[in-house]
Amino acid sequence: MRRTRQQARETRDQILDAAERLFAEHGVSRTSLEDIAMRAGCTRGAIYGHFRNKSDLFVAMTNRVMLPMEMLVAATTDAAEPDPLGRIRQLLVYFLGKAVVEPHSRRVFEVLFTKCENTKDMVLVIERQHDAARNGRMYLERGLRNAIARGQLPFDLDTERASSVVHAFLGGVLRDWLLERDSIMLPRDAEFLTDVCIGMFSYSPSLRRAQGACG
Repeated sequence: MRRTRQQARETRDQILDAAERLFAEHGVSRTSLEDIAMRAGCTRGAIYGHFRNKSDLFVAMTNRVMLPMEMLVAATTDAAEPDPLGRIRQLLVYFLGKAVVEPHSRRVFEVLFTKCENTKDMVLVIERQHDAARNGRMYLERGLRNAIARGQLPFDLDTERASSVVHAFLGGVLRDWLLERDSIMLPRDAEFLTDVCIGMFSYSPSLRRAQGACG
């Protein structure tokens, strides 16, 4: 009897779940397809029925979650948005308060930030991370300029630097939380950390454009 699509989907998810846990426990390079098959309760052949190789499986695993800066692509660029800064804050709080403690997201972030070696298996994921960072900063800049136009932020805010600060902020908080959970308490501190980051936009002299510089 041929497998139904639902059965195939369930098997694929079981393989991805097993890979996610094993990569988080042992790292990507130290986990074999045989290990994944054993944890998933299937054969290595079953894995090849869904994925070309470990690299393909790894990419599929990371594609199940949104990367930190990909969430900021949703930052408002709509000129009609009445509260663009509030929208940016909402996204940051959501990421730190919910996304990082959701089981799949937490394990994938742990693999990417602390258990992943720079190998050929990583090429497509590294490219995705670079694209996410670039696009996230670009869209965040648009949201910040919208907030400036609404009078929510100083007119001379250096939006390029500010968006880079947010990128570094998210990466730093996430790494610290993954490496030492007691150093940062998530989701408890999500709003506090977000407000500290956003507060820099208004009060840090280092985030002001030099007089006469183009915005």
